[in-house]
Parts: sequence; C-alpha cells; structure tokens
Amino acid sequence: MSFANEASWDRIARVVLGVVLLIVGFGVMGGTGGTILGIVGLVPLLTGLVGWCPAYALFHFSTKESAGTSA
Repeated sequence: MSFANEASWDRIARVVLGVVLLIVGFGVMGGTGGTILGIVGLVPLLTGLVGWCPAYALFHFSTKESAGTSA
C-alpha cells in the first residue's frame, strides 16, 4: 500500500479513538450530541483502518517511515 501515510502506532490510536467516540456517542450520550459525536468518531476509525489521512496528504505530512531509510 504505497499511498499510506500513517504509521502503525498512528493507525492503532485512530482506531481506538474512533471506537471510543462511537461507543460514547451512540451508547452513552444519545440524542443529537451523541449522534454528532458518533459520526465524528467515524473519521478517525476509517482513516485508521485505511491507513491514509487526507489532512496529512494535504499538508504533505506522514508519520510512516519511508521504505528507503534504514538505521
């Protein structure tokens, strides 16, 4: 996957954050605020699952090490 711009730790953090926001939004809060929070939780969840962040791409930023570098 050459278009990925997120490191493994970044992806894991996004998935965990997304799941927490979904649980809090749809399970704990409820109402309009809960729905909005749940929908907002989809963004980090999906970007974490895919491994590509559009904001990172927009600003030419990446947390993933390039394959050409070695220690």
